[in-house]
Amino acid sequence: MKRREFMTLMGGATIVWPLAASAQQQPMPVIGFLNSQSPDAYTDRLRAFHRGLKDAGYVDGENVAIVYRWAENQMDRLPELAADLVRRQVAAIVTGNTPSTLVAKAATTTIPIVFAVGEDPVRLGLVDSLARPGSNLTGINFFNVEVAAKRLELLRELVPATTRVAVLINPTNTNSGTLERDVAAAARAIGLQIQIFFVSTSREISAAFATFVRERPDAIFVGGDGFFTSRRVQLATLTVRHAIPATFSSREIALAGGLMS
Repeated sequence: MKRREFMTLMGGATIVWPLAASAQQQPMPVIGFLNSQSPDAYTDRLRAFHRGLKDAGYVDGENVAIVYRWAENQMDRLPELAADLVRRQVAAIVTGNTPSTLVAKAATTTIPIVFAVGEDPVRLGLVDSLARPGSNLTGINFFNVEVAAKRLELLRELVPATTRVAVLINPTNTNSGTLERDVAAAARAIGLQIQIFFVSTSREISAAFATFVRERPDAIFVGGDGFFTSRRVQLATLTVRHAIPATFSSREIALAGGLMS
């Protein structure tokens, strides 16, 4: 082989080799993040989510990519958002609450789903048992529903004269019926009278407080729900303005000025 032909061949090889090596690299895994809320209600938890990934050796944009899908409190959008993540064949789906978890479960039986829910995942039908989840789901339970009785007891300890409690529940939440039953049972056990207010919009929250101004309940119990967390400033402001003791399930609402969680 002539020297000029050899150099030309080597020059071509220096171009082809990096391309071939690049083609052999594994694609960056993609995590799908599905949530029925809006990002502003999840600021602190997203920060913790990224910190947890980093502790495990994963950094967004470096060795893993995260695709976010937010329903902005519009539950009817969740199925299509979940279907989009399935079409993208993400490596895993992370869900932040019960509605998004149930929709993700219905969307795929093969992609791993890591959930965070507010009540017993066995009762919700998400897993077979706590010891052996089975299927493609696993996660954690925040016990928002299970601690309803304890929250009422603490409210009574804080305000001993309490006899009438107004309860705010989001009817669009899948655990609203369970929460209503549990709160009612817990209230009866300690001699409290409750009045349920079903609210799922900012306007309905304002309307409920207009009723509180007229009827003056002794305290307010706000159910655990992502919608209420997204309206934390409104809820905290109204309870302070009208001087009504209130208990919330979310730490974020207490940080925004609410009395206790």
